[in-house]
Amino acid sequence: MKLAINLLLFFLVFALAATAILYTQQRRLLFPAPAHYPLDPPQGFRLVHTRTDDGLRLSAFYRPAAPGQRTILFFHGNGDSLSGAIQATRGPAAKGAGLLLAEYRGYGGNPGSPGEDGLYRDGEAAVRWLVEAGVAPHDIVIVGNSIGSGPATEMALRHDVAALMLVSGFSDLPAVVRSQFPFIPGWLVRDRFDNAAKLPRVKAPVFLMHGDADTLVKPDNLARLRAARRDATVALVAGAGHELAYGAPAQAILTDWVDTLR
Repeated sequence: MKLAINLLLFFLVFALAATAILYTQQRRLLFPAPAHYPLDPPQGFRLVHTRTDDGLRLSAFYRPAAPGQRTILFFHGNGDSLSGAIQATRGPAAKGAGLLLAEYRGYGGNPGSPGEDGLYRDGEAAVRWLVEAGVAPHDIVIVGNSIGSGPATEMALRHDVAALMLVSGFSDLPAVVRSQFPFIPGWLVRDRFDNAAKLPRVKAPVFLMHGDADTLVKPDNLARLRAARRDATVALVAGAGHELAYGAPAQAILTDWVDTLR
C-alpha cells in the first residue's frame, strides 16, 4: 500500500510539473522565430517601422500600390519571416498590388516576446502605419497565413477593410493543439486566437483557402470556419499541405481574388 501511494504521489508530482512546464514554456514552441531573417528589403520594397501602443518599434517591408490597386497587409506563419512573406505574396505583387509585410515582436530582430495580445498590438500598429501613409482602410486587403490568421481576423474585425483572406487558417488555436496532442487539455493553451467566433462579426468579404493534405492545421478547421461564415468564398486546394501559401495555385487564387475586389 505504501509503495502504491508513493507511486501515485510520484505520478501526481510529475503531472503537475509537466503541466507547469507546458503552461509556462508553450510560447517557445508556438512562436519559433527563425534565427536568420532578411536585413535588407528586396527590390521594390523599403524597410519601414511601425510603432505599437506598448512602445515597440517593429520592422516591416513595404511597397506602394500601383494606381488603382489595393494594398495587402500580410501576416505570416509562426515559423516564417519576411522572406517567406515575400514568396507568399509574389503573385499579387507582380500585378501591382501594394504590400505591407508585417513582422511580429520577437521576430526579425524586433524587441518583445510574441503572444496573442502582442500580435494584436502588432497588427494594430501595421494598420495604423498604412493609414498614416495614406492608404484608406477600405483599400486594405488583409491576408493571414497559418497563425497569421489570428491577427488578420482580429484586424478585419476592428477595421472597415476591403476584404479578409485566411490561408491555412484555424478555427481556434486550442483545436490545433488538441489535434496534434490529444492529451493536452484545451484550457492549458494560453493563446486562443478564436477566429471562428469572430468571423460572423467581420463586415468585409471573407475568403478561406486551405490544402486538403494539411496535416498541421487539418481541413476540419476549414469546415468550422466555413460554418462560422456561411457567405465566405472557399477554395480547398487538392494535394496541398501546410505549405499551401507559397505554391503557384495559392498565388493564382490570391491574385485573381484581389483583382475582383477592384
